[in-house]
Amino acid sequence: MKGCIIQRGPETWLLKFDVGRDPLTGKRITRYATVHGGKRDAQRELSKYLAQVGDGVYIDPSKLTVGDYLAQHWLAHIRNQVTGSAADRYSDIVNKHLVPALGKHRLARLSPAQVQAYYDAELATGRRPHPLKKKTAPASGLSARTVRLHHKVLNQALRHAVKVQWIARNPCDAASPPRVDYKEMPALDHDQAAAVIKAAAGSRIYVAVLLALTTGMRRGEILGLRWRDLDLDAGQLSVSQALEQTRRGLVIKAPKTARSRRMIILPALAVEALRTHKAQQREEYLRLGFGKDDDDLVVTEITIATVPAGRREIARKPMTPDHLSKEFCRLSRRLGLKVRFHDLRHTHATHLLKAGVHPKVASERLGHASVAITLDTYSHVLPGLQEDAARGVDAALRKALER
Repeated sequence: MKGCIIQRGPETWLLKFDVGRDPLTGKRITRYATVHGGKRDAQRELSKYLAQVGDGVYIDPSKLTVGDYLAQHWLAHIRNQVTGSAADRYSDIVNKHLVPALGKHRLARLSPAQVQAYYDAELATGRRPHPLKKKTAPASGLSARTVRLHHKVLNQALRHAVKVQWIARNPCDAASPPRVDYKEMPALDHDQAAAVIKAAAGSRIYVAVLLALTTGMRRGEILGLRWRDLDLDAGQLSVSQALEQTRRGLVIKAPKTARSRRMIILPALAVEALRTHKAQQREEYLRLGFGKDDDDLVVTEITIATVPAGRREIARKPMTPDHLSKEFCRLSRRLGLKVRFHDLRHTHATHLLKAGVHPKVASERLGHASVAITLDTYSHVLPGLQEDAARGVDAALRKALER
């Protein structure tokens, strides 16, 4: 969209800008506005008008509702900024919670009090009944962590509205999302971890469980791991991609952050298990008529379907993240444990730090964006950190006092 400013007097400027084409005639539509002040004031106002033009259609922000902005404009913008699964989560929060509660309000008039009232209401009665369940459960509130996630999404959306000059300020800045109490990450001890490995042996999730416990890799990183990413002779693997589940199906994406693209040294236990698994997998593929390729995924599924002609179709495909999580939940319940698959990553981190491994090394192994995340998340398991600090301060002061 193009625009210009024309001086009409000492402190008077005419703004001329295009707002798109007429859908019937195809002719370009031009709008004019008068601004009093300096040249910078005129340029600022012109930028504001141009920001109100989206996809060739002039948008009057004073008439735009919160629902229309979130559902029609912001979601389309954010899909190009985040991964597919994150975009799906944002879409759920917007369409199931934010739009029904705040959608009727005008975007330009949304107040901090209305945002605060939304947080309070979600904490009290925000849980929506499942559409397929006939019996309606009594109203219950969402957790503080979930409401804080809603705040994050709304805050991000309104920050974008400020950036494109559709609103002058962000109402979320003056609202207070609920405080989330610190929750210690669940982790297995060594005996429990050994029991999980034994219980998973022989199943299709065995290698995924073993890699999570011995490397701390994320679920998507394990499911996206290819044989060419492994060097079993050197006892190491490289994390270069991840498998993600979206509403449009399974997609391969880049690792979560730049530091997530990393090399991990494997313990001998994992190397031995991977060698055995590779031989068994190739034997199975040859038996079923599949070829072998270094691009093959390490963790896969075999599906058998009967086609209309009565013939069986056998296919190999990636294991979905949901399937892995569900299978692991069944396994953990059989063992009497209350842990998710992701908690195996926490278990690996806990074992590292309790063994005295430097937090920087643990952070690189886990693929955290910075060592600060590792320290904040697992500081409660760092052995003797406070004691060492106290002893260091005591020794330094005593030495100075003796001079």
